[in-house]
Amino acid sequence: MPARSTTAAAGDPLAKLLAPPPNETEAQRVARLEAETEAKRVSDMIDEELQREEKAQRRGPKPVKILLLGQSESGKSTTLKNFQLLHSPKAFKAERASWRAVVHLNVVRSIRLILEAISEAQAQLYAGTGASPPISPVSAHDDSDDPAAAPPVLTADHLKLKMRLSPLLQVESALVRKLTPAGSAEREATQLAHAHAAQPELAAAVAAARAREVAVNSQFAWKGMFSRLVTNPRGSFESDAIDWDDPEDPGRILYACRDDMIALWHDETIRQLLRGRRVRLQDSPGFFLDDLDRITSPRYVPTDDDILRARLKTLGVSEYRFTIREGRMPISRDWRIFDVGGHRSLQRAAWAPYFDDMDAIIFLAPLSCFDQVLDEDAGVNRVEDSVLLWKSIVSNVLLSHTSLVLFLNKVDILQAKLEAGIQFGRFIISYGDRPNNYESAAQYMRRKFAQIQKDYSPTQRPFYHHFTTVTDTKQTTKILRDVQDTVIQRNLKNSKLIT
Repeated sequence: MPARSTTAAAGDPLAKLLAPPPNETEAQRVARLEAETEAKRVSDMIDEELQREEKAQRRGPKPVKILLLGQSESGKSTTLKNFQLLHSPKAFKAERASWRAVVHLNVVRSIRLILEAISEAQAQLYAGTGASPPISPVSAHDDSDDPAAAPPVLTADHLKLKMRLSPLLQVESALVRKLTPAGSAEREATQLAHAHAAQPELAAAVAAARAREVAVNSQFAWKGMFSRLVTNPRGSFESDAIDWDDPEDPGRILYACRDDMIALWHDETIRQLLRGRRVRLQDSPGFFLDDLDRITSPRYVPTDDDILRARLKTLGVSEYRFTIREGRMPISRDWRIFDVGGHRSLQRAAWAPYFDDMDAIIFLAPLSCFDQVLDEDAGVNRVEDSVLLWKSIVSNVLLSHTSLVLFLNKVDILQAKLEAGIQFGRFIISYGDRPNNYESAAQYMRRKFAQIQKDYSPTQRPFYHHFTTVTDTKQTTKILRDVQDTVIQRNLKNSKLIT
C-alpha cells in the first residue's frame, strides 16, 4: 500500500509542483515558507474583503448600473469624465499628470499628420520626374478647396519647419511606450513607423502603422505609468504636484518646438494644403492646435476642459463606481458606469447577455460625422453605422426592459460643418433636398432614431433624447442630472415606493 502511494505521488504533477526545490538550504526554506505564509495572508484578506462587500450589497440598496454605448469617437469616454468630474472631483484632479501626457500626445499626433501631408504632397508632385522641388511662394489668393486642384507649392521654409519638428516623433514614441504595454500592436506600429519612415519600399506599411490610433486596453493601468511625474501622490489633490525637473518630461521638447508648431499651424499655405486634402483637424477629437501657446508652456497643467477634450482610445469594458445622493432624499446609492469599447466588429453586440441587468443605457450617436466613414470599413458611413447599432440595441429582447437615453452628440461640430457649406444631403441620401441647416438636419436625425425605437422595440418605452456637446461641462452636467433623476424615478416606481 505505501509503495502504491509513493508511486502515485511520484506521478502526480501537482505534488511535483508543490514539492520544495532540490538542494534547498535551510535559509532558503525559511524564506520560502515565510513567502508562502504572506501570500496566504494576502489571499485571505482579499477573500474577506470580497465577502464583506457581498454582504454589504445584500443589505444595502441595489446599485444602479449604467451602460455607455456608441461607436468609436462617439463621446463615451468624455461622458464618463463628466460623471467623474461631477461625482469624484478629487480623483479627477489627481489624474492631471496622466492627462497632461495624453494632451501632449494629441498635439504631437496632429502635428505629425500635417508633416505627413507635406511629405505626401512633395512626393506626389515630383514622383518620377527627377526634378528638384522649386522654391516659390504660393499665391495668397489661391484658396481653392477642390481636392483635384493643383496643390499649393511648398517653400524652403516649410521644409525647414518639417525638419526642425522631427524631434516630435521621438516624443510620440516615448509617450506611446508609457501608454501601452510591451508587445502591444500600438507600440509595435509606432516603432515600425519611426524606424522605417525613410524607406520608400515600406511606404504602405509605414502609412498604415502611422494611421493606427493609439489605444489602451481597459485592463492596462496606463494612468499609473505617469505616477513618477507626481512628486507627492499622497498629498493634496489640488496641488497637481508634477515633477517639473524630470529630464524625460516630453513637455520640454514641445516647449522647444512651440514657435515652429505655431508657425506651421497658422501658415496659410499649410491651411490650403489641408483643405485640398479635406483634412479638418479642428473637427477631430483631441484637437489642441489653437491652444499651442498655453499647452506647450513649461509648467502646463491640464484644465478640466482640456481633460474632457483629450482623446485616448480605449478597448474592452471599463467599470467605474460612484456614490450618488438621490435627489433631496438622505439616501446615497452606488452607481456603476460601464464603458464598452466602440470598435466595430461583427460580434460587437455579443456583450448583450452580460449587461441584461442594466438600469439604463446611454447611447451616444455623433451627428457631426455625417461626411465620414468608419476607419474599420471605408464603405460604411459613420452616421449610418450609429443608426444600425441603435437598431440592434433597441430590438434586443434581453434589453427590452432597460431604459434607453439617446445622446445626439457633437452638435456644435455639426452646426459648424453645415454653416461651412458641407451638404448634409450629399452624404445622408434619405435627407433629400431639405434645407442644409442645423435645425432641419438635427430634427431629421431625431425623428429617424425615434421611429426606429417605435418600430423595433419589443416593449413600449419612452424616447429619452438630448442634443449634446459632451465637451461642454455646464450643459452635460445638467443633462446627466436629468438622466440621474430619470433613473431614480424608474427605480422608485419599480420598488413600488411611488406610483
